[in-house]
Amino acid sequence: MIREPLGTVYLVGAGPGDPDLLTVKAQKLISKCDALVYDSLVPLELLQLASKQCQLHSVGKRRGHHSVPQRKINDILYSLSKSYSCIVRLKGGDPFLFGRGAEEALYLHERGVPLEVVPGVTSGIAAPSYVGIPVTHRLAGSSVTFVTGHEGIDKKRPVVNWRSLAKSSDGLVIYMGVHNLKFISEELIAGGMNPQTSSAVIEQGTVIGQRFVKAPLIELCDKAKIQNLTSPSIVVIGRVVDFQVEACSPKPADVTFPIPV
Repeated sequence: MIREPLGTVYLVGAGPGDPDLLTVKAQKLISKCDALVYDSLVPLELLQLASKQCQLHSVGKRRGHHSVPQRKINDILYSLSKSYSCIVRLKGGDPFLFGRGAEEALYLHERGVPLEVVPGVTSGIAAPSYVGIPVTHRLAGSSVTFVTGHEGIDKKRPVVNWRSLAKSSDGLVIYMGVHNLKFISEELIAGGMNPQTSSAVIEQGTVIGQRFVKAPLIELCDKAKIQNLTSPSIVVIGRVVDFQVEACSPKPADVTFPIPV
């Protein structure tokens, strides 16, 4: 028995929110794909690039609201590959940076599904840029660490060693860290980081509603709470915050995000 060839799944980065930051390759794929599987942090403006014939599948996930379990998402992608030739898995930011894209890729690869990854602009670089904060600077050290502040709920114990990071990197860019900011700050200070280290929280980076606060590390959590900053947010810690130039900040985009089902 000859098995019908499976369609190609493209793991595509949608960027941080501003539709203008979508790559040209991603735009072409969205416009021609037969099926589009997208997350909640993908703006509706990008979904409108798809053809009227394209089959749309929302699998949006946000903190505390998982509309579709990851195993179900994997199954959806595999099932679509049996019926369509071009499937786009559209993920916020970059598909291989804290986005479980690698898990989806392995699942599909093990089942013989053709794959291609299309990188996207990650919020850890874009959000600071949109408030004028560089993530590196020649005068502020020679290293930066990208780290998740919200590890998987199935982990027995935290893997991120914050106390070690306190002295091993000149700057930290923390994804999904605002919920655990008090713990993270305390651990960094316990690990030897100066409590007065410059830091910032950026909420809704690159889109309308973007807000940020700056404060010494020891005060950052309290100031973020006063401003009621929530997810999605990026936390930047290090001397790079001192080199902020707000005049170079792009204008945040006016976009609409789908509401998780």
